[in-house]
Amino acid sequence: MKRLIMLAAPVLLAGCAVSQQQEVQMGQEYSQQIAQQLPLIQDPEVVRYINVLGDSIAHLTKRGDLDWHFYVVDSRDVNAFAVPGGFVYVNRGLIEKANRMDELAGVLGHEIGHVVKRHTVKQMQQQQGVGIAATLACALTSVCEGGAANAAINVGGTALFAKFSRGDEAQADEEGVKNVVEAGISPEGMVSMFQTLIAERQAHPSEVESWFATHPLEEDRIADVQRLINQIPPKELASLTKDSKNFHAFKARLQSLPPSPAPRSQ
Repeated sequence: MKRLIMLAAPVLLAGCAVSQQQEVQMGQEYSQQIAQQLPLIQDPEVVRYINVLGDSIAHLTKRGDLDWHFYVVDSRDVNAFAVPGGFVYVNRGLIEKANRMDELAGVLGHEIGHVVKRHTVKQMQQQQGVGIAATLACALTSVCEGGAANAAINVGGTALFAKFSRGDEAQADEEGVKNVVEAGISPEGMVSMFQTLIAERQAHPSEVESWFATHPLEEDRIADVQRLINQIPPKELASLTKDSKNFHAFKARLQSLPPSPAPRSQ
């Protein structure tokens, strides 16, 4: 079994409110550990596209001053996550489920929203002493096996993400809608992506298990996002971009790469 790299929670988490400088330092430390634990796609075209799309959304938020970084994890599991300081990860499996650019943008907008609202900092503060990097790897990409790994999965599934509260998820959804609209992208992709994930849960539940373990998603949440979209003037909504040739070239490039490594048995 690949050795899990455990990262002790910084002392700063035990004290007062976390400053932005501390948050960025925390994120950099977690990102370094995640890079050692997760199979990140290094293909230049893939890396460029996900960062161009992510930056186009993130830099228009009230935390546009952060040095944002976006990564594609080479995992068939359908998931996405963010750590403090502006580090956002999207699994290859999720991108392959997206049919349009605005669907991927909606996922990015949501994860960016968690960072903007500092939900990720709150989660890390609650997890002092937990090996966050290892937990992320186990919970989000099925790379672990064995008793110790299963303990980490349990932490990831029931504590680290639990998950984001319904309130946090609602706030991130609201931020996601606002974020993509500000970037000139249609928020309707958030709804269609959610609908795709729910349909996949019914047809192929194992493929989206990790998403639903870390992102509570039910029909009422989709309805809430739709209500936010309905508040946008129809003329403005119609002017927002839903798809692009660059997205489909990016997806084709991703599909041309060698298959993702098979998940290890749990």
